[in-house]
Amino acid sequence: MATYKELLAQKADLDARIEEARAAEVGAAIEKIRALMEQFGLTPDDVVQKRRGRPAGKVKAERQPLAPKYQDPKTGQTWSGRGRAPAWIGRNRDRFLIAAE
Repeated sequence: MATYKELLAQKADLDARIEEARAAEVGAAIEKIRALMEQFGLTPDDVVQKRRGRPAGKVKAERQPLAPKYQDPKTGQTWSGRGRAPAWIGRNRDRFLIAAE
């Protein structure tokens, strides 16, 4: 049975051979692609699939949290008035309104 160091050496040798084979095959594939592009008069824009939707790189603006509009006087919990209503709000929301400053 091979030792750990021998196996590592074999792995390093295999990794180098794999990289050489990949480089050779990638080079051949690129040449084939270039020949086909020239034959059919294609440009890189014709070959690359365009993405639908928003342009890449645009970032949504961060939303600032809304000020609370309602407050439970017993627990001090607040709610902005958006999204699902908390259980403590009940039907009459007016009694939980926070006074405007």
